Amino acid sequence: MGQLAFLRMFILVSISADIQDNRRHVHVFKKGARHMKSVAKIWIESDGVKCIEIAESTLSSKENSIIMDAIDRNWEFINEQISKTFRGEKTEMKNIEK
Repeated sequence: MGQLAFLRMFILVSISADIQDNRRHVHVFKKGARHMKSVAKIWIESDGVKCIEIAESTLSSKENSIIMDAIDRNWEFINEQISKTFRGEKTEMKNIEK
């Protein structure tokens, strides 16, 4: 599992087992959550082109919007880190709030 970025109370993560999925995506976890369960899954591309969409989420509309905007601003970095995860390389963690 590659931790990619943090944003407020959330951590964006890629999972190497997801390499077989048809679209790249990130899983969103809450920081410090007692039971580490993904609270959202967000597609970040479609056919290799940036396309940010919510696949599933238990978050509020406002939280979803904040996360999607941050992913959009940092798309290249996040996509590069997902590639590192899939290659088995160490990922970098970045604060994408700013």
